Amino acid sequence: MIVDDPQFGPETDALLKHLADLPANPDLDPYQALLLDREDLPDPAIAGERDPRVSTEDIEIDLPGRTLQARVYRHSTRPRPVLLWLHGGGFVGGDLRDIEYATSRIAAEGNVTVVSLNYRLAPENPCPAGLQDVYDTLQWIPDHLNGDGRIAVGGQSAGGALAAGACLLARDNGVPLPDRQILCYPVLDLHPSADWHEWYFGTRDIPPGAVPLHASTLIGLPPTLLLAAQRDELRDDALAYSARLEHDGVPVELVEYADTMHAFLNFPAVLSAGRHAVELIAADLQTAFSARRS
Repeated sequence: MIVDDPQFGPETDALLKHLADLPANPDLDPYQALLLDREDLPDPAIAGERDPRVSTEDIEIDLPGRTLQARVYRHSTRPRPVLLWLHGGGFVGGDLRDIEYATSRIAAEGNVTVVSLNYRLAPENPCPAGLQDVYDTLQWIPDHLNGDGRIAVGGQSAGGALAAGACLLARDNGVPLPDRQILCYPVLDLHPSADWHEWYFGTRDIPPGAVPLHASTLIGLPPTLLLAAQRDELRDDALAYSARLEHDGVPVELVEYADTMHAFLNFPAVLSAGRHAVELIAADLQTAFSARRS
């Protein structure tokens, strides 16, 4: 399915110009620039704001050898399905604070509890640290959150890769799989020319699940919602993964947004495609969990 709207192109052009016009500091080395970027709070004028209908709770997730930070968004005090959500940022940046419009509104409109995770980042914690964080958090959730037993996992860009990879690891390790995966413009193949590639992968062997398109088979994975953007270098990753999922018998819905950019979910205040996608994800979860309950 292709979602198109005459606003998508002009809105994307205006945002790209705005981002290009932001001041830069050429005197910083790449790592210093990365550290500063991690500390930047999102601009509500483009990132939107948290949905006031939900409550939030900052929690610590204690896993073997490390403690991770997460934020929980609840629309109800009753046990609800849990969605583990993973921000983007090229495996080296990003933060749960960047995507509060999406995570809070999905909680409200999707009638789910959303756990937004700050997984470990490269280069301090290269692959497979983040992937292991996501996999272990999926095992942690049933015993520590007031859910109703139903779980989904999803994410954006690098977060989409980690969601897909964690599902592959769960399948291969024989542990319970999430009921659904939601992959938004995910990084699913190797991209050696990308800025993050060397910091994340380096020269080490690539472990199973880290590059989902390299999996020998996708049989047995959860039903999938895949979002792609036409003006995105990663569009082919989403299209190729969708085709392989379908070939291997996994129910998949591919939704492509016309004339918009990578990371469009991060900018819902100025990109109507981002707002549409958040509503689509929420409705998808409502439908998926209603079907499973029945």
